[in-house]
Amino acid sequence: MERIAADPTASIPEACDGWGETIAAYRFLGNESIDWRDIMAPHWRQTQLRMQNEPVVLCLQDTTELNFNGQEIEGLGPLSYDSQRGMYLHPTYAVTPERTALGVVDTWMWAREKRSKDGQRDGPKESLRWVEGYDRIAEMAQEMPSTRLVYVADREADLMPLMQRAQQLAHPADWLVRAAHNRCVPDGGKLFDVATSGAPMREISFTMSSRHGVKARLMRQQLWARRVELAAGKGNVISVTCIVAREVGAPAGTKPVEWRLLTNRHANSPDEVNELIDWYRARWEIEMLFDILKMPVESKRCSCPGLTVWSVLWPCSWS
Repeated sequence: MERIAADPTASIPEACDGWGETIAAYRFLGNESIDWRDIMAPHWRQTQLRMQNEPVVLCLQDTTELNFNGQEIEGLGPLSYDSQRGMYLHPTYAVTPERTALGVVDTWMWAREKRSKDGQRDGPKESLRWVEGYDRIAEMAQEMPSTRLVYVADREADLMPLMQRAQQLAHPADWLVRAAHNRCVPDGGKLFDVATSGAPMREISFTMSSRHGVKARLMRQQLWARRVELAAGKGNVISVTCIVAREVGAPAGTKPVEWRLLTNRHANSPDEVNELIDWYRARWEIEMLFDILKMPVESKRCSCPGLTVWSVLWPCSWS
């Protein structure tokens, strides 16, 4: 473990001292009496202790694919392309508003089932990970009343069951998600049109960092915010704040960036709106985590029959 920690990008044979030690490492990692959750539990506890020392913690959620195609690992399933084999990872990554990493506090990991002849896929409903992710953050919020926890996620988390669950629990943790659906509002009209009616409340500027082949550049955005009610079925409504941040003056040939955010929080002033946008921008920290995590994980090449993906993933990553 000392050698793997000293060179986390090395394969297991490269990190070990000889074939005997390599086989011993594979046997250790393949111990069926130890679950990956047991390995992560001390890290989860330490992360929560760090969170208790902060006034605000952003709990970032997202999903990534781990592609182990071509490797002899048990327990894999199809990815976004059925010809690929791997698994899905959905962690909750805690950071401060200043982008200081505190650690991972919760994780979903699963391998998809193959589609049946009728095109259906068995297994758990994958959208549950977003609602259960909020449930876990809500539980932690009860344990650390001096820390404000904020659930932050991208468009896939724009789910009415998530908003209903938060309202049912009386919002022990705040939530902030990027809107995916231009819903109808009960008073008439579409959500995004209603939110941007009237003059913008402020213009902000910041440097958007580079990501996935997109160069860093100066960004100017105009801001709108409107408190609205959304239909939640059977005569029920959910009260949310819809924030729109629309880029102006984008470089020629560049698609303007527009973020539409939903949150349970009230945002009555430009400063409050700007703070929520800054918190959403912190979501890119989890993309950096995925990049770091998958460098040592996906580059591993193991030829030990019977080694499962669960024993490969977490022991070889940071703790």
